[in-house]
Amino acid sequence: MVKLVWKSKSELQATRQRGILENEDALHSFPGDVRLRGQTGVPAERRGSYPFIDFRLLNNTTHSGEIGTKKKVKRLLSFQRYFHASRLLRGIIPQAPLHLLDEDYLGQARHMLSKVGMWDFDIFLFDRLTNGNSLVTLLCHLFNTHGLIHHFKLDMVTLHRFLVMVQEDYHSQNPYHNAVHAADVTQAMHCYLKEPKLASFLTPLDIMLGLLAAAAHDVDHPGVNQPFLIKTNHHLANLYQNMSVLENHHWRSTIGMLRESRLLAHLPKEMTQDIEQQLGSLILATDINRQNEFLTRLKAHLQNKDLRLEDVHDRHFLLQIALKCADICNPCRIWEMSKQWSERVCEEFYRQGDLEQKFELEISPLCNQQKDSIPSIQIGFMTYIVEPLFQEWARFTGNSALSENMLSHLAHNKAQWKSLLPKQHRSSGGGCAGGSPDHTDHGTENEEQTVTEGIAP
Repeated sequence: MVKLVWKSKSELQATRQRGILENEDALHSFPGDVRLRGQTGVPAERRGSYPFIDFRLLNNTTHSGEIGTKKKVKRLLSFQRYFHASRLLRGIIPQAPLHLLDEDYLGQARHMLSKVGMWDFDIFLFDRLTNGNSLVTLLCHLFNTHGLIHHFKLDMVTLHRFLVMVQEDYHSQNPYHNAVHAADVTQAMHCYLKEPKLASFLTPLDIMLGLLAAAAHDVDHPGVNQPFLIKTNHHLANLYQNMSVLENHHWRSTIGMLRESRLLAHLPKEMTQDIEQQLGSLILATDINRQNEFLTRLKAHLQNKDLRLEDVHDRHFLLQIALKCADICNPCRIWEMSKQWSERVCEEFYRQGDLEQKFELEISPLCNQQKDSIPSIQIGFMTYIVEPLFQEWARFTGNSALSENMLSHLAHNKAQWKSLLPKQHRSSGGGCAGGSPDHTDHGTENEEQTVTEGIAP
C-alpha cells in the first residue's frame, strides 16, 4: 500500500470554521457510512476539509525548506482571498476597484437565461459571459423562476452566500469536475424537471432538492477517482470504508455549507433534517458503481407500470434517476459541446494516470494516454453506461421531444467518435476493450466493468 503525502486544504483555510454540528456527539458516534443515519442526525464535514491534492508539490523535488516556504505563501494568499471575499459578503467596499462585467456581457447572459430550458444551452459561453460565475448566476435565476425563494422564505443575500460557497469549493484546476460541470448538470436537471410526465407532480421541495443536489453533487472533487483514494490510503477512503467515498464527501460537505450559511435555519428542525437526508440520497445515487442497481429498479417499475408519482417515495426515485441522467448527459448534447466535455474528462483521466505512473502505482482503467484513446473511451461509455439509462428514461417520459432529441444526439455523437477511431480499432469493431460496442449483449462483462471502473467518480 502506497501512501502519498497530501497538502491539506483545511490547513490553507485555518481561519475558516466549517461544518457547524447541531450535536457534536454525532461526529464521534458516526459509523463511517453516512447512509446509516442515527438519531442525532447527519454529521457534516468542515468546508475545505478535503486533503487537497497539490500536483505541483507531489511532483516537487526541491528541498523541504523550499516547500515549507511555498506552503506559507499559498496559505497567506488563500487567507487574503478569503478575507477579500468575506468583506464583499458583509457589504464592505474594497479599496481596489472590482472588475465588473461589461453591460453588453450582462445583457447577453440575461438573454441566455431566458432560454435556460433549451437543450442546446451553451454552458461554456454562459460561464464566460458571467465571468466564471455560471453556477451562482444560474441557481439564483432558477430559484427565482421556480418560486422557491418566495415559497421557502429564503433570504436572497444568504442564498447568494451559500451558492458562492458551493461554487468556490469546486476545484477550478480540474478539467472536468469543476463548477462549470456542476452548472451544466443543474441546467440539465432543470430541463428534466420540466418533463410533462414529471412536472405536474413535483412539489416545491422536490424542485429545490433536485436543483441543490445537481449543483453540489461533485463539490470539492479532487480530480481523481475512488480507486485512487483507496490505493493511496486516503483518510476519506478509511472514513467511509471504501463505499461511495467521494459521494459521501460531497454530501457531507454540502450539509456543512448549508449549516454554516444558515440558509435553512428559519425552517423547522424536522424539515431541515429531512432535506439533509434527501440530499444525501440524491447525491449518493450518482455513484456509478450503483448504476445497475438503479437501472434494474427503473426497468422493473416501467415493466410493472407501478410508478405512482403521487407517492413521495416514487417521486424521490425519479429525482434520483433524473440526477443520474443529468450527471452523464454530455454524450446527449450537441456534438460541439459533447466533444469538449469528452476531451475534458479524458484529460482528467490522463492526469490521474500520469500521477499513478510517477509514483509507480498501477495505472487505473482508461487513464493510460498511450493505450486509451478518447474515441474508444467515449464509445465504451456511451454503449455500457449512457445508452441503457437514457433508453429507459425515454420509456418513462413516453418518448418526449426532449428524450428523442437526446437519443438523436447520442447516436450522432457515437457515430462521430467511431469515425475518429484509429484504423486498427475500427477494423476490430471499436469497442472500449477492443470489441464491438454494438454487440447484442453489450460486450463482455469485463469490458463493461472496465468502463465502470474507469469512469467511477
